Amino acid sequence: MKLGSFVMDRPVFLAPMAGVTDKAFRETVRSLGGEYVWTEMISDKALSFRNPRTVRMLDPEGEASPRIVQLFGAEAHSMAKAAEICQHYGADVIDINMGCPTLKIVKNGEGSALLRDIERAQKIASAVVRAVDLPVTVKMRLGWDETEIVVKELGRRLEAVGVSMLTLHARTREEFYSGRANWQWIKELKESVGIPVIGNGDISRPEDARRMLEETGCDGVMIGRGALGNPWLPFRAQHFVRTGRLTGEPSWHNRSEVASAHFERLLRYKGEKIGLKEMRKHAAWYVKGFRQAAQLREKIMQVKEPDGMLEILKGLGNYQGDYQGDYQA
Repeated sequence: MKLGSFVMDRPVFLAPMAGVTDKAFRETVRSLGGEYVWTEMISDKALSFRNPRTVRMLDPEGEASPRIVQLFGAEAHSMAKAAEICQHYGADVIDINMGCPTLKIVKNGEGSALLRDIERAQKIASAVVRAVDLPVTVKMRLGWDETEIVVKELGRRLEAVGVSMLTLHARTREEFYSGRANWQWIKELKESVGIPVIGNGDISRPEDARRMLEETGCDGVMIGRGALGNPWLPFRAQHFVRTGRLTGEPSWHNRSEVASAHFERLLRYKGEKIGLKEMRKHAAWYVKGFRQAAQLREKIMQVKEPDGMLEILKGLGNYQGDYQGDYQA
């Protein structure tokens, strides 16, 4: 498939996740062979006002292409202005969030709230397409709930205004992350539009990625929660999709090295206070599968200094047990 000037062979994307896919995590995934990563979702208004924290979230300096930036907002002119800023800062692709289900987002008419106003959703997409000389993509859900499934109509409308690719998380807003994603809708969206469609939902193993491609005919897959504490997954899934060969689970020594390097990136980009705070959640994900995970998580949440966190992470390398279970998306 093509996305602007980028040619991608059944790509496996790391999903944009608020509070997760910051620069440190993106660099960690890419250091392990992952090719396609997205920023956290970024507020159009905060970016337009040049909020320093928001501008830092955008920063793509030193990152390999394609640099994909996700924006969220509820107004066409504000989203267009934010997209222009992203292009100025070196973005290669602009993605519009039409899927975030959290209350603080939807109460402002943003994220998956746009699924209840597809006229406005279409106007926002059209404005962003006209504002930049970059591919514009959209990540969305099926609809607000089971009685308001809009995925095919919205997909056709977005294609009509120049959107280059659609990513579908195959759940409704009301489902949040419960139950199982309905991959049949990914197949139906793919059959309804002529632009690439990326499938998202319940990819926790490399085998899931290939199965989604085979069952739906989609052009690529996106991994979200399956990559939490498991930054190897995007590469392992991509390798399996392209070669049919599975790479082994990383050893605990490798997990220790990667988690420690991830923490060092967080300290470099965000400083000791914020870096330590944010590493607590990542460290809790990294130790999933460890037989003493509950005790370790308790220690992780209590650690007060960076050296203490590094001691815990480096200690994982001494563990001799087998990995105790798959990550769940």
